[in-house]
Amino acid sequence: MKLSPTDVKILSLLQQDASLTAAEVAEQVNLSPSPCWRRISRLEASGVIEKKVVLLDAEKLGMGLVVFARISLAKNDEASLHEFEQRVREYPEVVECYTVTGSADYFLKIITRDIKHYDRFLRRYLIHMPLVRDVNSNVAVTRIKYTTGLPLETQL
Repeated sequence: MKLSPTDVKILSLLQQDASLTAAEVAEQVNLSPSPCWRRISRLEASGVIEKKVVLLDAEKLGMGLVVFARISLAKNDEASLHEFEQRVREYPEVVECYTVTGSADYFLKIITRDIKHYDRFLRRYLIHMPLVRDVNSNVAVTRIKYTTGLPLETQL
């Protein structure tokens, strides 16, 4: 989808604060509320705006451990890939899952309370899957940068 500079400004504002009203966004992008609302509606209908969510502070909720796990499967046939992906979707601790190139098949971002909870998760679920050949875990020590915002200026 081709975005206008105004669309990019609208998206930038909304990805920083989705609670802004169309009137508040319109004021900041120099539009009247109705045309701004129509643009936002068009962006939602096209799927560019996928959904609006509230971001929670994991540490304040007692979920301070972030683990990046590289998963290698024993078999890479389509049925095995599908089964692994279905199972991973069932685990709330897995907040992101990607297929990757290189020595691993998948890259998971896992958030848990602490290392003991991660160990239980690993032992109960990941390493008990017959599909999983190897799990290599890296524990995040310090978060340097975290954003959910996309680099929209590259779209212009």
